[in-house]
This record gives sequence, structure tokens and C-alpha cells, in this order.
Amino acid sequence: MPFAQLVIGPPGAGKSTYCNGMHQFLGAIGRQCSIVNLDPANDNMSYPCALDVRDLVKLEEIMEEDKLGPNGGVLYALEELEHNFDWLENGLKELGENYILFDCPGQVELFTHHSSLRNIFFKIQKMGIRVSNMAGKDKTPEQELTTFIVQQLVVVHLVDSYTLTLPSMYISALLLSLRAMLQLDLPHLNVLTKIDNLANYAPLPFNLDYYTEVQDLSYLLPELENESSRLSHEKFGPLNKTIIDLVEEFGLVGFETLAVEDKKSMMSLLRAIDRASGYAFGPAEGANDTVWQVAVREGMGTTDVRDVQERWLDAKDEYDRQEEKDLEEEVRIRNAASQVETTGAAGSDDDMEDDDGHAYDEELENWKQNMPDSGVRVQRKA
Repeated sequence: MPFAQLVIGPPGAGKSTYCNGMHQFLGAIGRQCSIVNLDPANDNMSYPCALDVRDLVKLEEIMEEDKLGPNGGVLYALEELEHNFDWLENGLKELGENYILFDCPGQVELFTHHSSLRNIFFKIQKMGIRVSNMAGKDKTPEQELTTFIVQQLVVVHLVDSYTLTLPSMYISALLLSLRAMLQLDLPHLNVLTKIDNLANYAPLPFNLDYYTEVQDLSYLLPELENESSRLSHEKFGPLNKTIIDLVEEFGLVGFETLAVEDKKSMMSLLRAIDRASGYAFGPAEGANDTVWQVAVREGMGTTDVRDVQERWLDAKDEYDRQEEKDLEEEVRIRNAASQVETTGAAGSDDDMEDDDGHAYDEELENWKQNMPDSGVRVQRKA
């Protein structure tokens, strides 16, 4: 397990949906991927689970035996997993070199101040350290080698994009993200999920790049005052200003965007994750690459936030209609190709030169010529 994503986030942020979508996307681009469920309350998984913490501890049993509530039960379960880490370690070793997605619980205290999840992450990271010390009196200086191989983990913190609709929720998300970054102390990406639903809410007072790049937050102060006018008090203004200054002084928080059903959005996020984990600087995944493999490796997934603004906010309906037309055209061409293949299999080679075959070839050639040049050149290895 040389690379892994640690998927965290509050309840409803879309962690399980993300793991399912990323698992399918990684499979489509040729990466062997497995999902590990670390949430003892997740009893209805939509994805194939390679390793499930519920095989070790179940939340229902903990709540019944120790008379705990749901939150206390999850904390107890993570402490139990930390004390029985050898169970998780043996399970991960069976997954070999697969790319791993860890689906973590949604209780925010687990990644803001409770130590069990952090300790588990560090133990996972240390699993990959292998020391090969060749030092000795019979060894030359060139042979005195020490090799360290460390697991490359990256935290993917998911936040529902609905938090952008209210300034107070956005500030809360900033504080939560900042605290998680300081607590976990690992490569970290904050992601605004469900960005495709943002057009269904009230218009945002600022463009999307203001929120993703966490620019001058002082512009939010009037919005905060308008939002909480019924609770207006002279102490709230200085408090809001202090919180905003705290986030800006650290200068750590920024956001990526994600629409889990959109290939370009998934590709762009995976590209950012690969840069954070070091995967992007490794060797190519293989010679017989698919189009999506080439696109991800060559950086085609990089999407500007202004493109996201146009796609999902400014002109969402127009893009949806165009994608629907493109999909219908693709299906029509595939059906035509299937009919030509069926006709060819039924007749001889000479029968392929009929009018229908010529019409299809001409149509397919016109379609290829009208396709935009992606700039990608595939070079096959000998």
C-alpha cells in the first residue's frame, strides 16, 4: 500500500459517495484500488469493501454493552481499533500494493481533538518504513546504505458546498478545516463537494474563486452582520473580526471543488491529490494506456475555478443540454458501428463495401475531423 487517501469530513459531506465514485474512476484509469471502511456505524455501504472495521467492533454492540450514545460509541470503537492495530495491519498487508481509500467516521471531534484517529494514521504511515542497513566492517562506504520507504498518505477533507450559502457556515467550515489540518499533520486537501447542486440555492454574494482561494475575508463582515441582525450586539463585530484574522494569519486553508459524477471534476481532483501525495512524480502506470489514463498523467485534469463557476453556476443549463446532445450522438455512432460489425460478420469481406458501410465510414470520418484536438499524444512502449 504505497499510496492512500484518508477521507474525512462531517456527516452528510458525501464521504461514502466519494469513495464509491473514486473507486470506479480509479478502476477506469487502470489503478488497482481497494476501500477500507473505518466507520463502525456504516452498515450500508454502496461500494465493495476490502476491509471493514465492523468485523472487529460493531457500534450497536458497544452502545448496548457500555451504555454509550452514538458519538461516544464511535470514539470508543476508534480507541479499540487503535489498541488492536495488528488486526488492521494484517488486513492491509493482504491488499498488497493496491491504492487504498479509507472511509472514516463523520464525527468531527475525531479529527479535531481526539487522538485515536490521528494515531491510527501515523501507525499506517509507519507500516511502510523498511530499513536495510548494510553497514559493517566488511562493507565499503558505497555499500553502507539505509533505505526508507514510507507510506504516502494524503487527507481528503470533504465539506458540503451548501456551507457557502451562509457566511456563518462558511467561517465554521474554515475553522473546522484549519483545526483538522493542524491536528492530523499530514498532506491535506479540503474539497467542496456537491458543487453541481450549488445552482439550486440562492446566488452567492461573491464568485466561487473567493471561497476556494479564501481571499480577503473582511468582505464577509457586512454579510455576517446582515445574517445575524436579530442577534446584533456590540461584541459580535470584534468576535467575527478576530476569527477571520485567525484564519488569515495561518494562511493554510484552501478548497478544491468536486462534482462526483463529472469525469473532468474527478480528474482535476485526482490530479491535485496525486501532486499532494507524490504519486504524480512516480513512473507511468503502463504502456497500453487508455485515453483517461493518458489524460490524468499528462495533466489534462487541471481545471480552473473560473471554468467550474461557468459550468456549474453561470451556464449550468446550457452545459447540461450540450452534454446530453453529445451523449446522444455518441450512442448513435456506437449503435451504427455495432450494426456495421454485425453486417460484416454475416457476410464476406466483399460485402463490407456496400452502401451502408460507405455511409458509416464517411459519417465516422466526419465525426473524427470535427473533434477538437486535445493535445494528447499517446506513445506506445516497445
